[in-house]
Amino acid sequence: MDLYRDSTEANVKSEAKSLVENELEKFEFLLAMVIWYEVLHAINVVSKNLQSKDMCIDIAIKQLDGLIIYFKKFRDEGFENAMIEAKELALKMGIEPSFREKRVIRRNRRFHENVDNETLKTPIDCFRTDYFLYIVDQASVSLESRFAQFKEFEQIFGFLFSIKKLKSLNHKVLKEKCIYLEKFWNYDNHIDIDGLDLFEELKMLREIIHVESDTLTNILTYIKNFNSFPNAYIAYRIVLTIHVTVATAERSFSKLKLIKNYLRSTMSQERLNGLAIMSIEKDFLEELDYDNFIKQFASVKARK
Repeated sequence: MDLYRDSTEANVKSEAKSLVENELEKFEFLLAMVIWYEVLHAINVVSKNLQSKDMCIDIAIKQLDGLIIYFKKFRDEGFENAMIEAKELALKMGIEPSFREKRVIRRNRRFHENVDNETLKTPIDCFRTDYFLYIVDQASVSLESRFAQFKEFEQIFGFLFSIKKLKSLNHKVLKEKCIYLEKFWNYDNHIDIDGLDLFEELKMLREIIHVESDTLTNILTYIKNFNSFPNAYIAYRIVLTIHVTVATAERSFSKLKLIKNYLRSTMSQERLNGLAIMSIEKDFLEELDYDNFIKQFASVKARK
């Protein structure tokens, strides 16, 4: 409405007024905004968690599974709750909380078609099936297809995700998973993990390990203190190096745009790499003692 009042162009005033009266001040638009807020808010919460630096693949899989379950529940119950919230907002904004009646387009019937059995959808039913269910189903399908690779990783490395899972497996199943991991991580007849040795190590590890929190990082830290679990150590290092998202790479490109601007177009590759690392690892850099580095540099460069 501000654009309609302030604009001096007739076509702009007309388009702004038509947009407000025919679209923005309608109950359908308000209900759509409520639905989109619920969908995007749920995705945003999980997305921010996945972009954290200490996110591991086991936690990422749990959060994505929870998000998919949320959308399945939202598909069954979300429309009625969104209708209630949209009606409350509509009353506060002075908007009629009802759908516009649209003209029903009828087509010519064939002689063999039974017109009496035909059921016409109400505007609410049309909005629910054509808009709400379409959005929720597309979101669910996109999540499942985009993170399908995580399911494959879970089948391969899932038995390593926690000590509780290790203890729940009998010897036969644990041995099969260790051998399968060896075959999967085999390239050109070179192996990083021996399946049978890994099986023997995990049998002992799950009985003697004691960690405060049953996470991949804590398990690896515990194994690191011993020299008796070389294959388990390699297996857990592989799991922890699997990238959950590309957020780290995107941060690097964002830093690169800030560092190499048009004033630094002639910067050498070595200097660019150094500045990029310093900018990306800013938190770690702030903890360093610069006085010690300055003394070492001065002692090396001092003329005799």
